[in-house]
Amino acid sequence: MHVHVGLPERDRVMPVLSALLNHYPHLQALSASSPIWAGIDTGYASNRALMFQQLPTAGLPFQFETWSEFEAFTHDQLKTGVIDELNEIRWDVRPAPRLGTLENRICDGVSDFTDMAALVALMHCLVVDLDTRLAAGETLPTMPPWHVQENKWRAARYGLDAIVILDAESNERLVTDDLADLLERLVPVADRLGCSDELALVADIPSRGASYQRQRAVAERTGGDLVAVVDSVVRELRAGLG
Repeated sequence: MHVHVGLPERDRVMPVLSALLNHYPHLQALSASSPIWAGIDTGYASNRALMFQQLPTAGLPFQFETWSEFEAFTHDQLKTGVIDELNEIRWDVRPAPRLGTLENRICDGVSDFTDMAALVALMHCLVVDLDTRLAAGETLPTMPPWHVQENKWRAARYGLDAIVILDAESNERLVTDDLADLLERLVPVADRLGCSDELALVADIPSRGASYQRQRAVAERTGGDLVAVVDSVVRELRAGLG
């Protein structure tokens, strides 16, 4: 999922990326769809998030202040052979220099097209809002890396029931409560972008259940039949393909 940032103002990319991490748990909790691994419910809403970060170039991005710092990092990675190409940096959110975009890799696989439309609208509105505020001279809010890391774990473990850290002052809130206020704040942005209907769909995900919750509901109804769980996900995808 690529969202355009106002380039060639390259130094706006890194502040927007770092500020976007404040909303990492919202995106992860809404999209969480991998509670099961090797036939067992792991207890996590997004087991994928924690497994994938084990790769040395995956997981949370570093929080650089300027584009030149990111260039220095990639130079070191290439020179030392950690990567052969830039696309081997597989962060959860990463710059795509060739396209001038930020790529969102936070979300789990999404089988429901309504969920997909909602998540795309939310990501689009967040990035445009942050970029617009930065361009107007605002210093964007960020959190220290240890808060971002903790939020990732909480959202992966508890999904929409996660209590997340909101800011550098360590204030906390239930993610769905904070999401409601976030959506209200983004309404003017969505109006401007023409995705008001899609952004409104975000509020429906907690009410009808995120994918991990729907999968667990099927497992409970069928006595733990994982084939039935997979079939339910396939049905969602086929329904979207129409």
